[in-house]
Amino acid sequence: MQENIFKYNQLFTLENGAKFNNFHLAYTTYGEMNPAKDNVVWIFHALTANSKPHEWWPEMIGDNKIFDPQKDFIICVNTPGSCYGSITPLDVDEKSGKPYYHSFPFFTTRDMIRSYQLLKEVLGIENIKIGIGGSMGGQQLLEWAIEEPDLFEYIIPMATNAIHSAWGKAFNASQRLAIEADATWTNENEDAGKKGLEVARSIGLLSYRNATAYNKTQSESTDEKLEDFKSESYQRYQGTKLSARFNAFSYFVLSKSMDSHNVGRGRGGIVQALSLIKAKTLILSLEGDILFPPDEQAFLANHINNAQLKVIRTDYGHDGFLLEFEQIGIALREFLKVKDINEINYSI
Repeated sequence: MQENIFKYNQLFTLENGAKFNNFHLAYTTYGEMNPAKDNVVWIFHALTANSKPHEWWPEMIGDNKIFDPQKDFIICVNTPGSCYGSITPLDVDEKSGKPYYHSFPFFTTRDMIRSYQLLKEVLGIENIKIGIGGSMGGQQLLEWAIEEPDLFEYIIPMATNAIHSAWGKAFNASQRLAIEADATWTNENEDAGKKGLEVARSIGLLSYRNATAYNKTQSESTDEKLEDFKSESYQRYQGTKLSARFNAFSYFVLSKSMDSHNVGRGRGGIVQALSLIKAKTLILSLEGDILFPPDEQAFLANHINNAQLKVIRTDYGHDGFLLEFEQIGIALREFLKVKDINEINYSI
C-alpha cells in the first residue's frame, strides 16, 4: 500500500464557476500496474470514508480477496472537500491567506471525476478494468463512465442513482440545517459546528439504516424502561464518533456535492446520458434502502445498455453495501466470470 498526494498547479474551474489555481488529492494505491496496463481497479468511496478501502471494506481488499494487490493495481482517491488529505475547507485560500472555512466552493460529482482524470493521466492509466463505488462513490463512477465511455471495461455502481432525489436532498438539507443551528457554526475555526455535526449524523443514520435494522439492533430487552433507550444512546454515540474524526465544513460541502449529482445536466437529460455508457455494467441494489431506493437502481438498469441488476438481501438498508460483503462477493465473481476468488482472469 502506498499513500500519495497528487498536486495540480494549474487553473481548475468548477461547474459553479469557482476557480482554483491549484489543488491536491490524497490517494492510496495497492499493488502495481502490469506492463499491459489492464489490471487497474478504481474504487470510489462514499460520503465520510477515506482513500483506504482496506479500512472500511476489509473483506473485499487484500491478498486472496476479490480485489487482490498481488494481481490488481487498486486505486482510491479521497474526494475533494473531504478531510482525509485532499483539498478541504480547512486549507488556506491563497487569495485571502486564511482557511476557506465557509467560503469553500464545493465540487460537484462531475468536478470530482474531472480532477481524477488529471491524476489518471499523470499515472499513465489508459484503461480501467473495473470501477466500483457505492452511494456518492457510485454517483462519481456513473459520471466518469458517461464522461469517458471507452475508459472502463466493467463498472459496478452500488446503491446509487442517476440524479440525487428530492428525498435525498431533503435529508441532506436537514443535516445542514442542524449544523447551521449550532451557535458555533459561524466561527472561523476547525471545531465550528461540531455539535451540529453530531445531530446531522444522527439524522443521516436514519436514512442509512431503516426500521428493520433499528428494531433488530436497538430494541430493549426489558419492558420496564421509561427513558435512556438504546436507540437514543446509539444516535448520540454515532454522532460523537463522527465528530471526533470529521469536521462540519467537510460534511456540509460534501452533502452539497451529493445534492448536485445529475448525470443529465448538459447532456440532454439522464436517459440520454446513461445511454452513453459502454462498460459492462452490474448494478447492485439493496433491499430496504430508503435513501437510494431500489427503483433508482432499476431505472439505471433499464437505461444503461445491457446492464445487469442484482438485489442484495439485507436488513441494514443503505449501509448494506458496506456490510453484506459475502453476497456482494458472490455477485462480483459471477459478473466478472470468476469461478474462484483466486482465479481472477483479466483476459475475459
